[in-house]
Amino acid sequence: MPYKDIKSDFEHLKKLFIIPETEDKFIEFGEMILEMIHSYFRERGGIHSTITLPELEQLFSTIRIPREPCLLKDLFNEIREKIINHSVKVASPYYIGHMTSAIPYYSIFIEMIIAALNQNQVKIETAKASTFVERELLSWIHRLIYQLDDAFYASAIQDRHVALGNITLDGTLANLTALLVARNKHFPADGEFQGIAEEGLYEAYQHYRVHRSVVFISQRGHYSIDKVNSLLGIGQQNIIKIPVDRHNKMDIQFLRQAIADIKKSNQTSRFQTHILAIVGIAGTTETGNIDDLESLSNCASQCGAHFHVDAAWGGPVLFVNQYRHLFKGIELADSVTFDSHKLLYLPLSMGMILFRNKHDLNHIKHNATYILRKNSYDLGRFTVEGSRPFSALRPWVAMKVFGSEGFRLLFENAFQLTQTFQRMISSHDDFELLNIPELFITNYRFTPLEQKRRIERILNETNGDYGDAGIVEINSILNEINKDLHRALRQEDNSFVSRTVLESTPYRGQEILCLRAVTINPLTDPNILTEILAEQTRLASQIYTNYQERHLL
Repeated sequence: MPYKDIKSDFEHLKKLFIIPETEDKFIEFGEMILEMIHSYFRERGGIHSTITLPELEQLFSTIRIPREPCLLKDLFNEIREKIINHSVKVASPYYIGHMTSAIPYYSIFIEMIIAALNQNQVKIETAKASTFVERELLSWIHRLIYQLDDAFYASAIQDRHVALGNITLDGTLANLTALLVARNKHFPADGEFQGIAEEGLYEAYQHYRVHRSVVFISQRGHYSIDKVNSLLGIGQQNIIKIPVDRHNKMDIQFLRQAIADIKKSNQTSRFQTHILAIVGIAGTTETGNIDDLESLSNCASQCGAHFHVDAAWGGPVLFVNQYRHLFKGIELADSVTFDSHKLLYLPLSMGMILFRNKHDLNHIKHNATYILRKNSYDLGRFTVEGSRPFSALRPWVAMKVFGSEGFRLLFENAFQLTQTFQRMISSHDDFELLNIPELFITNYRFTPLEQKRRIERILNETNGDYGDAGIVEINSILNEINKDLHRALRQEDNSFVSRTVLESTPYRGQEILCLRAVTINPLTDPNILTEILAEQTRLASQIYTNYQERHLL
């Protein structure tokens, strides 16, 4: 894209760092940016642009860094043509495939404040007021989860010697922090041994006569736990993934047996298997279900494990008291992951990690001579990350703009949307509901009526044997058809749902390809859901007819 020639000199560059004496330039560029954003949201058409991925590759294949500067106006036009016009319309009410949704328009202005202030949360010298905002926010979320008394929060909220939690880049960093604390707590300094953080994993295992450490999580657990265990030296092979029940919750009996097996093995082994942590899920990302957190807490207590709850998806629903029963036992967790960029309807990305014990983060506390001094207010003393932006401003503002009553209305709408969509699926001749979520995610598939009847006939003949060879064959065909349906939806581009593969449907033990809808967008309504399902019905019927003709079914 051609740019107007600009003289490359220091004076020109210097002007880019000086705030204009009048707001004219800000208004000029601000109006230009807002017009670009407004046009993007108002533009009619599909979820994705028509440009192909190979064409995008070519569009961004300049192999040299630009040498000469350009005018901002020219650059903004390039951003419009090459980036904005080819971005995914995740705010569309027809986009119900992922956890990314519409955000409040005011968030754009909050992002401007964050960028303009450019506070670095690692130390008080670069984050004065924002340090105390962050601690206040963490206190609010800690109270939402653990519900301790006023005296506790009055003393802890701004106590620089402790930390109730951290703001993190995302849920992955929150999960990493939780299990890092768990690891360091379980292998502390002892006599001449200086602790795992100082001496490392091998020396810790040798000192404590441990062969390996294991982490229990359900098969619906987030893939970030695999990454975290690799980073911590625990190893992905030492993640024990417990099967789930029909409702996609960790099978408690299976977990108890797995713990008992380890304890029995340890009785005769010179080097022990150490149970480091049990991870519960409060809102599985594939199916929207919540583990039996109270039972998991009991299991963790009995085996001395750290109990962590990944509530990155579901945590914000705690704002509404009438739904708190869904999370019974979360207040017993040693640590909880909580995201703001999902159900707080905020821009990407920001996670939080909260600890029940206000001293737990001391297990990863660190200092440096030029920052992070021992008795300072520096938040970086307690964090895995170093430099961090003032992301806490986003949820801090949201709490004030919406209040708990506002979030109640948003979540009630999401519950109603989910229930409406599930009723539509259940009552449809040619679709099949495959899960019962607590939180806003529907798994389903196209199952034409004649195939439903074939399945019912086989079940009647085999006394309910879902593993019968005839049903396995039908499911194999339906997997192929639903994969084709998902591709067709992408090509039509009027709406979007995602897809996944589950082993926990009524067809136990078989991998079933499911469509996945996330119904949280406040702009989505029942009429739009009707349109989405009608389009899926039309496309699926065509695919099925073609399949019958090709295979002579």
